[in-house]
Amino acid sequence: MTTDSPATPRALPVAEPSRVRRAALGLIRRDAAAFAAMIGLNALAAGAGLVGPWLLGRIVDEVRGGAGVAAVDRLALTILVFALLQLVLTRYAALLGHRFGERGLARMRERFADRALALPASVAERAGTGDLMARGTTDVAEVGATLRETGPQVLVAGVQALFILGAVFALDPLLGACGVVGLLGIWFAARWYLRRALTAYLAEGAANSALAEQLAATAAGARTIEALGLQERRVAACQEEIERCRTTRARTLFLRSVLFPAVDVSYVVPVVGVLLVGGVLHDHGTMSLGAVVASALYLRQLSQPLDTVLQQMEQLQSSGAAFARVEGLGAVARAPLPAPRTPADDRIEVAGARYAYEGASDVLHGVDLTVRPGERLAIVGPSGAGKTTLGRLLAGVDRPRTGSVTVGRVPVADLAPGRLRRHVVLVTQEHHVFLGTLRDNLRVAAADATDTELRAALAAVGADWAAGLPDGLDTDLGHEGHRPDGAQAQRLALARVVLADPHTLILDEATALLDPRTARHTERALAAVLEGRTVIAVAHRLQTAHDADRVAVMEDGRLTELGTHDALVAADGAYAALWRSWHGERPPSS
Repeated sequence: MTTDSPATPRALPVAEPSRVRRAALGLIRRDAAAFAAMIGLNALAAGAGLVGPWLLGRIVDEVRGGAGVAAVDRLALTILVFALLQLVLTRYAALLGHRFGERGLARMRERFADRALALPASVAERAGTGDLMARGTTDVAEVGATLRETGPQVLVAGVQALFILGAVFALDPLLGACGVVGLLGIWFAARWYLRRALTAYLAEGAANSALAEQLAATAAGARTIEALGLQERRVAACQEEIERCRTTRARTLFLRSVLFPAVDVSYVVPVVGVLLVGGVLHDHGTMSLGAVVASALYLRQLSQPLDTVLQQMEQLQSSGAAFARVEGLGAVARAPLPAPRTPADDRIEVAGARYAYEGASDVLHGVDLTVRPGERLAIVGPSGAGKTTLGRLLAGVDRPRTGSVTVGRVPVADLAPGRLRRHVVLVTQEHHVFLGTLRDNLRVAAADATDTELRAALAAVGADWAAGLPDGLDTDLGHEGHRPDGAQAQRLALARVVLADPHTLILDEATALLDPRTARHTERALAAVLEGRTVIAVAHRLQTAHDADRVAVMEDGRLTELGTHDALVAADGAYAALWRSWHGERPPSS
């Protein structure tokens, strides 16, 4: 395993509220017609819902005025018609809302996937899989539920509440004022909640991501943990993250336990106020009993949309925090790409390169190195010497803090991803098997490759296991099909390299899961297939260095020796000591 790269994950950023609002408005604008239709139908439904209480008040006044059964029946039938109309309009508006939400969710998933794939490799690695996984699954699903259900419901409820309050003011401004004053308790409770909720839900989301990262790392390294006896340490780390999740969840539950009782009490206050004030006005003959009854019914009806808004307030805050985390990928700082440049040749040059991981001191100190086209170069050195870091700079994964790393006099890190991968490919011990067929996994590197070329690439790296698969290239790989072991996955990754056909290949423990004899055979076969290409191997087995054209020796982040194997052994320096140690030889006596 490499030890000169940071292991502590760095959380991805969270988008500012202004960015989240712009993103939400952008989703609405993309489907503006459906959104407008949904709002319009809900407004009509809310208007239809106002007819019932008003007509009920009319029935009271008609009966007090001596009207007959026919008049009451006519008004009651009208109430029924408008109630059915409200039901139809509401149902159709809900259908439009669900369709709007599903389309918005699909667009958001696509944008998230695009942004995740466009993340610089170093950023994605340091963020860890847990944070990205939590944002791409839990957070996206939560925002989707809001777009599909919660958002439309709140909009509908808001329109209904405005219409109902308007109806009360239309009956009598004084009663309307009483209703508004009675609702102030809800306003204060909601304001108290909103000041605290977003921060609490962001903390809960961060805790969930940290727990997912711990669980993913523990599952991935289960064998190593067992071999080194680290079970108790990993269990303690997971329990610490679980406790953090519990604490943050308890905080959001506390906020709701304060909000909801205050809201329940506040629903009754405006109705009581209207009945008291309306009763006094009716006694003085300035207001009809029907108006008082209608106003009380309206305010009682107001509890339903307000309850919807307040009950969904938690979901809105939670999804707002989730949306901020999803949109955070768009806030990842990226240096503007320079104008596209074409390398003059395949020559790789490192000049005065220094590099430091964030928050740490330099791990490379002024490295100078030239790699000739077609050369086989081995980079060796003790653990932590900076070999892997230098390989990442050569592959354009990271950019040197000072100095330069160029190919054909163009900075490697400035090349667009597509052009970079045609020039330089980095292969590490972390090999991915994608869900799909063997053919799909290979064509990741060459979309137009024929089956003959795919089989030739497999044969070139000694992937004999592929020939024995039940369906050949059509065999499914993954949980439901053939599950390649580590060695098979490494050969699959190397076959992709053959298909990609870069002019420079950087191997960093690319054959670590193979036994030494098989690894050497595979490396030699790969070198034969890539004849004429530049191969840079971060060598942990010195036999690789023996076969190379030149050997670069790294010590404490510095390039201390450079030459052929025979020349460096003869020089009796650091490389000679490593070679003797590898073969179990004693140093010569002085």
